[in-house]
Amino acid sequence: MVDVVTFGETMIRLAPPDFERLEQASTLKVTIGGSELTVAAGVCRLGLSAAWVSRLPDNPLGRMVRNKAREQGVDTSYIVWSDGDRMGLYFVEYGASPRASKVLYDRANSAISRIKPGEIDWARVLSDARLFHTSGITPALSDSAALVTEEALKTAKEVGCLVSYDLNYRAKLWSQEKAREVQTPFMNYVDILLTTEEDTKRVFGIVREDYKQVAVELAEKFGFKVVTITLRGNPSIWRNTWTAIAYADGTFYDDVTYEIEVVDRVGGGDNYTAGFLYGYLTEGLAKGVRYGNAFSALKQTSWGDLNWSTLEEVEAQLKGAGLRISR
Repeated sequence: MVDVVTFGETMIRLAPPDFERLEQASTLKVTIGGSELTVAAGVCRLGLSAAWVSRLPDNPLGRMVRNKAREQGVDTSYIVWSDGDRMGLYFVEYGASPRASKVLYDRANSAISRIKPGEIDWARVLSDARLFHTSGITPALSDSAALVTEEALKTAKEVGCLVSYDLNYRAKLWSQEKAREVQTPFMNYVDILLTTEEDTKRVFGIVREDYKQVAVELAEKFGFKVVTITLRGNPSIWRNTWTAIAYADGTFYDDVTYEIEVVDRVGGGDNYTAGFLYGYLTEGLAKGVRYGNAFSALKQTSWGDLNWSTLEEVEAQLKGAGLRISR
């Protein structure tokens, strides 16, 4: 049995060093980045098993992504390989106050955007999985990717899988109206919704005075078992606050607020998801919030989408690890 199966795109990630702008860069740091693989890798990092489903071009860039996933212990046996398609790219340009960081996508017509219903045997993939996870990025890639996302969600419920879904709204991929139209029917299959106040407003038009009210309204409107919301404060580009809450069965679960000296915030939400799912699947909702919060906070202090923190580091953080050098 596999604990978590995720589905979505991973791209080659390119970033100028030393706060350079893309226009002035002469070198780029190369790694990979993608929401759902980041979740799968984080789950494995913490000690559970995970598989990642995607569609990649059968070329060196596709193999780079596959190899990086394997390096994290992720099962890649369900990847669909394609001939002649391209690898999606994205560029990260790091800012400093008052200039915000930016992401530039070059992912149109990527291999996964050309995925078709029936191309993945979801019953086989999900038959022995405890939980299926995807996000709002995947159906935003193309109409056919949205159909495959729906196919996966339906199958997950048919085989008795828990389903978690991160709204993950990306304005550069689709409009708020299209995101609402496509994703609202998906919510019938979702047990655990992960979101932010901002994404909830953009996708479902829900705005309330307090984020706890947002969680309650989401649960009541769609019948979710769990709603969990991450909360980021931005005093500056490189000094943030970070926390999260969850709501289920009339009860709220919260945690401490971390003050983060940010090295790289990209992937912060996805690593919360990974830590949350680890905690939730091993011991329940309270542990999910605490471990997700700590795992994400630690990730944001190192470079790249993927999290190189260990379970021991997370648990030390939960016990109040200090800032003195470890010798």
